[in-house]
Amino acid sequence: MAEGNISLIMEFMLLGFSDLPNLQGFLFGFFLIIYTGILIGNGLIFVITKVEPVLQTPMYFFLRNFSFLETCYTSVILPRILVNLWTQKVNISFTACAAQFCAFFVMAITENFLLTVMAYDRYVAICKPLNYPLIMNHRVCVCLVAGSWVSGIPFHISLTYLIFSLPFCGSKELDHIFCDIRPLLKLACGDTSVNEFSFYVIILIVGVLPFLLIMCSYVKIITTILKVPGTKGRSKTFSTCSSHLIVVLLYLGCGIITYLRPSSSHSVGLDKVFSIIYTTVTPIFNPIIYSLRNKDVVFALKKLLCK
Repeated sequence: MAEGNISLIMEFMLLGFSDLPNLQGFLFGFFLIIYTGILIGNGLIFVITKVEPVLQTPMYFFLRNFSFLETCYTSVILPRILVNLWTQKVNISFTACAAQFCAFFVMAITENFLLTVMAYDRYVAICKPLNYPLIMNHRVCVCLVAGSWVSGIPFHISLTYLIFSLPFCGSKELDHIFCDIRPLLKLACGDTSVNEFSFYVIILIVGVLPFLLIMCSYVKIITTILKVPGTKGRSKTFSTCSSHLIVVLLYLGCGIITYLRPSSSHSVGLDKVFSIIYTTVTPIFNPIIYSLRNKDVVFALKKLLCK
């Protein structure tokens, strides 16, 4: 009987914001504006860093790839949220849930590694300026971006297998905004301790390790900046690096808190809030942080818009 019930579960109910029936229209408009802003903002950064000759440097090459990744990353989550809010249908098939789960972690893990690469680029540029053109040549930059995508493959395949190889029974309700690890583990039957342990190990490798590497890079960067003579050069350098650091703290900080908090301290509402921050709020702020705090990008943007 139990086996029969398990085999019958072919879809989940992705509840999202169904507990806020009076705010469905407002939430649809809010997320539509957010998604449109993400597409336009990151699209503009992608275009201007591609066509503007002044921005053909390793830093903007990584920023262009980061903007493309952010667009893909949010496109895994936000269209499903918008459809659910518009149609009021919360059903998602087992296959679609697995596909969303896998695609999300492909983008998330790649973003972690790409942020680490961007921190390394700033470290070389500031701490080893004379060797920067030699170390960060175009071939190396392409390899680092490709490595950010490829090196995460074993991890997101492992995560997808760890979760969707489990038998699901009982309730089909996923009280979250997308198919994520914690809500899915709650619906799994039997002992999931091995899966949870493996999940923690993977998160430590793909989340905490990049965060620590980035922090180490910025400790060395800040130490070097403080030795720069003159406040003008120091403030300009620090402004460029602080933009990247803000993104790291918002994105990786919220992600680490969400996934490494003990199960006993988890709150559904808090998990949704953190998820919204690192899946929608951070991507909408990235173009603002990188453009308004960067004179070269602002100049290139004005030049593009005036054509």
